[in-house]
Amino acid sequence: MTKRKQGPAAAAAGQETFIREYLGGSILAKVRVLETLVPSIAEAGAMVAASLARGGQWLIFGNGGSAADAQHLATEMTGRLHKLERRGLPAVALTTDGSALTAIANDYGFETVFSRQVEALGRRGDVALGITTSGNSPNVLLGLERARRLGMATLAFSGRDGGKVAKAGSVDLCLTVPADFTPHVQECHIAMGHLLCFLVERELERRGCFKKGAKRG
Repeated sequence: MTKRKQGPAAAAAGQETFIREYLGGSILAKVRVLETLVPSIAEAGAMVAASLARGGQWLIFGNGGSAADAQHLATEMTGRLHKLERRGLPAVALTTDGSALTAIANDYGFETVFSRQVEALGRRGDVALGITTSGNSPNVLLGLERARRLGMATLAFSGRDGGKVAKAGSVDLCLTVPADFTPHVQECHIAMGHLLCFLVERELERRGCFKKGAKRG
């Protein structure tokens, strides 16, 4: 017996159901972040702000979509986040230099692409943020370990059960999104990242760091 083809109206209804389910899951993931991570987000924002107020910098790294998030957040700091006109703030994504990434991966292995850059650019008092939806990316873990050895504050964004990064002794604070679906974890990561940027701006403005003639740490 030949199966009847689905008509356009039925196909459209199926697509709309998928859209509703997807967006509902995304909203639920953010509600869970709201219920569980607000104090940790505030603490992370204070850590980054304190470092930048002292003249430190924020190094951010991850793979794939998390690499794009690292670049996005660094741009919010060096450029303009929303309406506040202020000086550029020192944030660097370790995911943008193709020559460095390929040279390090070729000579030392892909797991070292972030730790080597942290070693080169990081300083005591800086902040490192490693982003990994699974919590298990070896190069992110090694980057955070190197940052800790240099005397940097270390933050991580993760998902699911937090993975290895949530248990790593090299991480001062891990913000784990309580969701299993990777796209929803990523959507929460960029929302948390935006919040960190806003918190940093608000705190540095409160401290008078953007006033004309203010010292940069």
